[in-house]
Parts: sequence; structure tokens; C-alpha cells
Amino acid sequence: MADSGGEKKRVVVIGGGVAGSLIARSLQDEANVTLIDMKEYFEIPWAALRSMCDPSFAKRAVFSHSEYLPHGNVITSAAANITDTEVVTAKGDKVAYDFAVIATGHSETGAYTKDEKFSQYQTDHQKIKSASSILIIGGGQTGVELAAEIAVDYPDKKVTIVHRGSMLLEFIGESASNKVVHWLKSRKVEIILGQSVDVNSAKDGVYKTSGGQTVDAECHFICIGKPIGSGWLKETVLKGSLDIHGRLMVDSDLKVKGRSNVFGIGDITDIPELKLGYLAQRHAGIAAKNIRLLMKNANDNNLNVYKPALPLSLIALGKKEAVAQFYCLSCIGRLPGMIKSGDLFVGRTRKQLGLLSELQ
Repeated sequence: MADSGGEKKRVVVIGGGVAGSLIARSLQDEANVTLIDMKEYFEIPWAALRSMCDPSFAKRAVFSHSEYLPHGNVITSAAANITDTEVVTAKGDKVAYDFAVIATGHSETGAYTKDEKFSQYQTDHQKIKSASSILIIGGGQTGVELAAEIAVDYPDKKVTIVHRGSMLLEFIGESASNKVVHWLKSRKVEIILGQSVDVNSAKDGVYKTSGGQTVDAECHFICIGKPIGSGWLKETVLKGSLDIHGRLMVDSDLKVKGRSNVFGIGDITDIPELKLGYLAQRHAGIAAKNIRLLMKNANDNNLNVYKPALPLSLIALGKKEAVAQFYCLSCIGRLPGMIKSGDLFVGRTRKQLGLLSELQ
């Protein structure tokens, strides 16, 4: 059984995404931290679409877990089980814990090494570069930001978005959505709403929608939501802590309901708010503070409370423009673009993890 020993408490973080990486980084000097992740690297997720169009951007946005966790342990494996005392990995490691943090977000597939990830970006880039027409399936944030990146970098390409919903970006409100639709259409992006596409039925570059329309495209990208990464918990001691949607139920102090030493953070939680990166970072901050308190006094009842955030949404539209939504107010163009779109918060995220904002 893997056990770091010593006087420091053992903290096991499962999931190396936005929330998991930050809490592991935060606690590595005060506890014996082990990060369990199926990938050997952390990827800044909101930089991924830029990296597809410009693979050189990925060099700052993808880095090994070991780079920001010099004092922690990293196990590259999926988690397979959690008991009251240990986490079992798919490789067979048994890692004892005093505190566990579940941060497995959404299910990931493929590209488990940095080289595989960089290669994937190169492949996607070549796909985009060589195609004169591109189909994007899904009109949420991922689909819209990818369409915008392509429309700005390759204005001569024909881009079509097919979205099952009645409006793009349903989560940001009708006014902001309409602004984005106008922005995309002004750049010749075709938008088909209320329909889906079966990519397996495509023939000779012709895709048929559920409404009977046809779309000519030389390649496609699927930009629909990924499943919640809680499947591995369904046969564990935490199976009763999952809601009907598979989300992990947490109390206001971010402890898993009914548990005194297991926390849930990030997209996997049932917190009623948008699943956004900066909110996952806030979860990590609150949970880290509470674990510090409990490491000093296991009976501390004065834990920090997480309050669901008022939604602030920023959707990048290429390298210089964006749309912002706060409460019922929305604006689009260069001003919100100055906040997000140039660097996509990559420098800031690297600094949060103790890395230099720029590569040396």
C-alpha cells in the first residue's frame, strides 16, 4: 500500500483538471499530496480551441503535472475505487488518505501524454487548414469559440454550426446569444438550429441533419458536452452521494454529503451554477482552506462556506473580440475581448500554479 508516512496528513486528489491541479498545488507543502490523473499533464481547457488553430499556443497551455507539483506525488492512472481509507487506481495502486478530493470533472478520452496531445493539435490544425468547408456539431461555448477561431484565422473557409437547441449559447441569455449570431453570420458562418447530425451517415462529404437538410463539409468537429466523470464512483462507498444526474452532492463547505474527510470540487459537483473554469478554481481555494483547518483540528466546525456565484460569462470570438454576459447585461466586441481573448488567461493560470507566465 502506498503510504507516505511521516507527520504530514495524506491528501489524495483524484483528477488533474482545473480544480484538482490547483488544490494539489496549494497543499503540496503542508501535506503529503498525491495527484491521481489518467493524463501525465495538465491542459488549460479554455486554450484548447486556440491550440487547434495554432498548435504553437499549446506550448504554454499544456504542461506536465510534475512541473507545478515538485513536492507532490503523481500517479498516472484512472481511479477505479475509493474506500473509507484509500483510493485504488486502475493500475492497482492503493493510496491511503486522511483527506480525499474528488475532482474528476467530465470524462476524458485519448491523449494521455503531452506528446500525444501536441500531436492531436497538429492533426486538428492540418484538418482545419486543408479543408475548405468545416462542420461544427454543437452550438455551446466550445462550438461557438471554435467557429470564431476558424472564421477569424481562415475567413475564406465555409463554416457551418448545427445545434440541437433553439439558440446558441443557451446559458448566456437571448440578448448575448443574438449578438453572437449576428457576429458569426457577418463572418459568413452558417447556423442551423433545432437539428442534430449523425456523422456516421455522412457520404462523400455530405451530412444530413435530423430536419432533412444537407451540409457539405470536408471535415467535422463534435463540440457537445462530455459525460460527467463520476462513473467510477457508482460501485464505491460514495455511490449514495451521487444525484440522479451523476453529480457528486456536496455541502456548503464542499465536503461530500455525509463525509467528514472527502471533498468534491469542480464540474463533478451538484452546485447550482454554471460549470466554468474560474468557478472550479474558487472551489479549489475554499476546499484547500477547509482541509488546512481540519488538518489542524479535525473537529473544527468553523469551515469556510462556498456561495454559488452570480454568472459572469466571457466567450472568446477569435483573438481580439469576445461577448460578455453579467446579470442581464451583455456586450460584444473589442472591450470584452481585451479581458479574455488575447491570452485566454493562460499567463494568469500558469502563475496560479506557480509557473512563469511565459516560457523561457
